[in-house]
Amino acid sequence: MNTRTDQPQSQLLSQPTVTTAPGKVILFGEHAVVYNRPAIAVPVTDVRATATISPGEPGSGIWILAADLPAPDGEPGGHRYRLRDAPADDPLRASVELALDAFRHGESARDLLIAVTSTIPIARGMGSGAAVATAVVRAIGRHSGHDAQPEKISSLVYEVEKLHHGTPSGIDNTVVAYAQPVFFVRGRGITRLSVGAPLNLVIGDTGVVSSTREVVGDVRRRWSADTEGYEGVFDQIGALARQAKSVIERGYPKDVGRLMDENHELLITLGVSSPELDKLVEAAKTAGALGAKMSGAGWGGNMLALVEAERTPTMAGALQAAGAVSTIFSRIS
Repeated sequence: MNTRTDQPQSQLLSQPTVTTAPGKVILFGEHAVVYNRPAIAVPVTDVRATATISPGEPGSGIWILAADLPAPDGEPGGHRYRLRDAPADDPLRASVELALDAFRHGESARDLLIAVTSTIPIARGMGSGAAVATAVVRAIGRHSGHDAQPEKISSLVYEVEKLHHGTPSGIDNTVVAYAQPVFFVRGRGITRLSVGAPLNLVIGDTGVVSSTREVVGDVRRRWSADTEGYEGVFDQIGALARQAKSVIERGYPKDVGRLMDENHELLITLGVSSPELDKLVEAAKTAGALGAKMSGAGWGGNMLALVEAERTPTMAGALQAAGAVSTIFSRIS
């Protein structure tokens, strides 16, 4: 249920509204989750998307300022454009229009400037698209006088995810909207995951941009050609996710690491890893990681190393020496 604030609508609309949403990584179950096996994902709060809504000039309409996207004319300052001029499949336009309809934002109040920024790496498997959409939807809801529940935000963002990924599993919008570790099975809702002992992750970025839509589509084609074989691999990945849920909740990081190693080998079997990812995973193991695996769609993007807390600086250095363009530390508790 949505709840309205105590402030009058006129006062709400005269003030800027700022909301944020975290990035995410998948610990277990990528690709198999699209085929209804379980997966585990966790928020990465060290990187975030931010949406700021300010009142516009009367009659100006809705404008979007995407500071992290290049302007068409190459000028600095980001891409600024009128909402109605954007293509129908523009994810920001979709986010705004879905939220306006859902929260019944008054027609007279639709003179807005929506500024969007993000520190989440794009096309690296960290949910940047879902985070931006979540921040925008949440901001419009709040600017309209509604503090929407995560379930409603997630359902709206899922519609935007279809533009990014074609056939999304729903895990990105779920973990980002709830900003909590989740055990997720497509079509069956979520289980919020309790973490028995902190998990210290070092995320290594290969620097290779990857399209989730393309990778998922390639797996779909190969699954169609060898359904029995791929279903068997998905079963094994799903079983690892179930085991991981148990050891995470009981607080056994070493067992979590072992299962991460096994998951990575199965993702290699699926053909979604890459030489860059495998090199970073191997470097992490050599440097003493409890476990390491790629995360997200694959063919680039990020990998994860699970480490003991005191090894974090050493692990970051080892990954950068092996070719990571950047590293992010995230403590899951």
